[in-house]
Amino acid sequence: MYRIFLAGASGVIGRSLTPLLVGAGHTVGAMTRSPGKAAGLERLGAEPIIVDVFDMRELVAVVDRFQPDIIINELTDLPDDATQLPDHAGRNARMRTEGNGNLITAARITGVDQFLAQSVAWKFPAGANRYGVTVLERTVLEFGGVVLRYGQLYGPGTFYESDLPARPRVSVQRAAERTAELLEHASGVVVITD
Repeated sequence: MYRIFLAGASGVIGRSLTPLLVGAGHTVGAMTRSPGKAAGLERLGAEPIIVDVFDMRELVAVVDRFQPDIIINELTDLPDDATQLPDHAGRNARMRTEGNGNLITAARITGVDQFLAQSVAWKFPAGANRYGVTVLERTVLEFGGVVLRYGQLYGPGTFYESDLPARPRVSVQRAAERTAELLEHASGVVVITD
Protein backbone atom coordinates (compact mmCIF):
# COMPACT_ATOMS: atom_id res chain seq x y z
CA MET A 1 0.00 0.00 0.00
CA TYR A 2 1.11 3.53 -0.77
CA ARG A 3 1.06 6.94 0.80
CA ILE A 4 -0.52 9.14 -1.87
CA PHE A 5 -0.48 12.94 -1.91
CA LEU A 6 -3.55 13.86 -3.98
CA ALA A 7 -3.53 17.48 -5.11
CA GLY A 8 -6.99 18.62 -6.11
CA ALA A 9 -8.70 16.04 -3.92
CA SER A 10 -11.85 18.15 -3.60
CA GLY A 11 -12.25 18.49 -7.38
CA VAL A 12 -14.49 16.46 -9.67
CA ILE A 13 -12.07 13.56 -10.19
CA GLY A 14 -10.57 13.86 -6.71
CA ARG A 15 -13.93 13.32 -4.99
CA SER A 16 -14.32 10.01 -6.86
CA LEU A 17 -10.67 8.99 -6.71
CA THR A 18 -10.14 9.52 -2.97
CA PRO A 19 -12.58 6.83 -1.77
CA LEU A 20 -11.25 4.39 -4.38
CA LEU A 21 -7.70 4.84 -3.12
CA VAL A 22 -8.72 4.67 0.55
CA GLY A 23 -10.85 1.59 -0.16
CA ALA A 24 -7.83 -0.10 -1.74
CA GLY A 25 -5.88 0.40 1.50
CA HIS A 26 -3.78 3.43 0.55
CA THR A 27 -3.20 6.38 2.88
CA VAL A 28 -4.34 9.54 1.12
CA GLY A 29 -3.17 13.03 1.92
CA ALA A 30 -5.99 15.04 0.34
CA MET A 31 -4.70 18.47 -0.64
CA THR A 32 -7.07 21.38 -1.05
CA ARG A 33 -6.59 25.13 -0.75
CA SER A 34 -10.05 25.52 0.83
CA PRO A 35 -10.26 24.96 4.60
CA GLY A 36 -14.03 24.56 4.24
CA LYS A 37 -13.53 21.34 2.26
CA ALA A 38 -11.42 19.58 4.91
CA ALA A 39 -14.33 17.91 6.72
CA GLY A 40 -15.69 16.46 3.47
CA LEU A 41 -12.29 15.01 2.60
CA GLU A 42 -12.00 13.52 6.08
CA ARG A 43 -15.40 11.86 5.60
CA LEU A 44 -13.98 10.22 2.45
CA GLY A 45 -11.29 8.62 4.64
CA ALA A 46 -8.43 10.94 3.70
CA GLU A 47 -6.12 13.12 5.76
CA PRO A 48 -6.97 16.71 4.74
CA ILE A 49 -3.97 18.87 3.86
CA ILE A 50 -4.72 22.58 3.46
CA VAL A 51 -2.16 24.37 1.30
CA ASP A 52 -2.05 26.67 -1.71
CA VAL A 53 -0.02 25.09 -4.52
CA PHE A 54 1.42 28.51 -5.31
CA ASP A 55 2.97 28.79 -1.82
CA MET A 56 6.14 26.90 -2.69
CA ARG A 57 7.72 26.93 0.76
CA GLU A 58 4.60 25.63 2.54
CA LEU A 59 3.90 23.10 -0.23
CA VAL A 60 7.35 21.54 0.14
CA ALA A 61 6.90 21.51 3.93
CA VAL A 62 3.56 19.68 3.84
CA VAL A 63 4.74 17.17 1.24
CA ASP A 64 7.83 16.51 3.34
CA ARG A 65 5.71 16.00 6.46
CA PHE A 66 3.33 13.61 4.70
CA GLN A 67 6.18 11.59 3.11
CA PRO A 68 4.24 10.28 0.09
CA ASP A 69 5.31 7.50 -2.24
CA ILE A 70 3.22 8.98 -5.06
CA ILE A 71 1.95 12.45 -5.97
CA ILE A 72 -1.17 12.74 -8.14
CA ASN A 73 -1.95 16.16 -9.60
CA GLU A 74 -5.68 16.60 -10.30
CA LEU A 75 -5.60 20.39 -9.87
CA THR A 76 -7.62 22.69 -12.11
CA ASP A 77 -8.89 26.25 -11.80
CA LEU A 78 -12.26 26.05 -13.55
CA PRO A 79 -15.50 27.98 -12.98
CA ASP A 80 -18.73 26.39 -11.83
CA ASP A 81 -20.47 27.75 -14.94
CA ALA A 82 -19.25 26.38 -18.29
CA THR A 83 -20.07 29.68 -20.04
CA GLN A 84 -17.25 31.26 -17.99
CA LEU A 85 -14.58 28.80 -19.20
CA PRO A 86 -12.94 31.29 -21.62
CA ASP A 87 -12.47 33.74 -18.75
CA HIS A 88 -10.59 31.10 -16.73
CA ALA A 89 -8.13 30.02 -19.44
CA GLY A 90 -5.25 32.04 -17.97
CA ARG A 91 -5.95 30.88 -14.41
CA ASN A 92 -6.15 27.23 -15.46
CA ALA A 93 -2.97 27.59 -17.54
CA ARG A 94 -1.19 28.95 -14.44
CA MET A 95 -2.39 25.90 -12.49
CA ARG A 96 -0.96 23.62 -15.20
CA THR A 97 2.36 25.47 -15.46
CA GLU A 98 3.31 27.02 -12.13
CA GLY A 99 1.10 24.82 -9.92
CA ASN A 100 2.22 21.60 -11.57
CA GLY A 101 5.81 22.82 -11.60
CA ASN A 102 5.67 23.48 -7.86
CA LEU A 103 4.36 19.95 -7.23
CA ILE A 104 7.19 18.49 -9.31
CA THR A 105 9.72 20.60 -7.44
CA ALA A 106 8.25 19.38 -4.13
CA ALA A 107 8.52 15.80 -5.41
CA ARG A 108 12.18 16.29 -6.32
CA ILE A 109 13.07 17.93 -3.01
CA THR A 110 11.31 15.28 -0.92
CA GLY A 111 12.43 12.26 -2.96
CA VAL A 112 9.08 11.26 -4.48
CA ASP A 113 9.68 9.51 -7.80
CA GLN A 114 6.17 8.54 -8.93
CA PHE A 115 4.06 11.42 -10.29
CA LEU A 116 0.77 11.38 -12.22
CA ALA A 117 -0.91 14.49 -13.61
CA GLN A 118 -4.20 15.38 -15.24
CA SER A 119 -4.19 16.53 -18.86
CA VAL A 120 -6.72 16.47 -21.72
CA ALA A 121 -7.30 14.09 -24.64
CA TRP A 122 -8.11 16.83 -27.14
CA LYS A 123 -6.13 19.68 -28.66
CA PHE A 124 -6.90 23.27 -27.74
CA PRO A 125 -6.53 26.07 -30.28
CA ALA A 126 -3.52 28.35 -29.83
CA GLY A 127 -3.66 30.30 -26.60
CA ALA A 128 -3.39 29.93 -22.84
CA ASN A 129 -5.06 26.50 -22.63
CA ARG A 130 -2.79 24.92 -25.23
CA TYR A 131 0.28 26.51 -23.67
CA GLY A 132 -0.68 25.22 -20.21
CA VAL A 133 -1.24 21.67 -21.43
CA THR A 134 2.01 21.66 -23.43
CA VAL A 135 4.09 22.84 -20.47
CA LEU A 136 2.40 20.43 -18.03
CA GLU A 137 2.92 17.40 -20.25
CA ARG A 138 6.53 18.28 -21.03
CA THR A 139 7.49 18.82 -17.39
CA VAL A 140 5.73 15.66 -16.20
CA LEU A 141 7.45 13.53 -18.84
CA GLU A 142 10.84 15.15 -18.17
CA PHE A 143 10.37 14.23 -14.50
CA GLY A 144 9.59 10.64 -15.49
CA GLY A 145 5.91 10.84 -14.58
CA VAL A 146 2.64 9.78 -16.15
CA VAL A 147 0.42 12.15 -18.14
CA LEU A 148 -3.27 11.25 -17.78
CA ARG A 149 -5.11 12.51 -20.87
CA TYR A 150 -8.77 12.46 -19.84
CA GLY A 151 -11.61 12.89 -22.30
CA GLN A 152 -14.23 15.50 -21.49
CA LEU A 153 -15.71 14.50 -18.16
CA TYR A 154 -19.37 13.75 -17.68
CA GLY A 155 -21.40 12.66 -14.67
CA PRO A 156 -21.93 14.06 -11.15
CA GLY A 157 -20.27 17.39 -10.51
CA THR A 158 -19.21 17.97 -14.13
CA PHE A 159 -20.46 20.41 -16.75
CA TYR A 160 -22.29 17.43 -18.30
CA GLU A 161 -24.32 15.92 -15.48
CA SER A 162 -27.32 14.91 -17.59
CA ASP A 163 -26.06 14.79 -21.19
CA LEU A 164 -22.93 13.67 -23.01
CA PRO A 165 -20.16 15.97 -24.25
CA ALA A 166 -18.54 15.53 -27.66
CA ARG A 167 -15.86 12.88 -27.98
CA PRO A 168 -13.31 12.27 -26.63
CA ARG A 169 -15.17 11.81 -23.35
CA VAL A 170 -15.12 9.71 -20.20
CA SER A 171 -17.36 9.36 -17.18
CA VAL A 172 -15.85 10.86 -14.06
CA GLN A 173 -16.17 7.51 -12.27
CA ARG A 174 -14.30 5.68 -15.05
CA ALA A 175 -11.62 8.40 -15.04
CA ALA A 176 -11.11 7.86 -11.29
CA GLU A 177 -11.09 4.06 -11.61
CA ARG A 178 -8.54 4.13 -14.42
CA THR A 179 -6.32 6.55 -12.49
CA ALA A 180 -6.34 4.25 -9.46
CA GLU A 181 -5.15 1.43 -11.75
CA LEU A 182 -2.14 3.45 -12.97
CA LEU A 183 -0.26 4.10 -9.73
CA GLU A 184 2.70 1.95 -10.81
CA HIS A 185 2.59 2.81 -14.51
CA ALA A 186 5.85 3.58 -16.27
CA SER A 187 6.48 7.12 -17.48
CA GLY A 188 4.46 8.05 -20.54
CA VAL A 189 1.10 9.28 -21.79
CA VAL A 190 -2.11 7.36 -21.03
CA VAL A 191 -5.34 8.31 -22.82
CA ILE A 192 -8.41 7.76 -20.64
CA THR A 193 -11.63 7.85 -22.66
CA ASP A 194 -14.81 5.81 -23.13
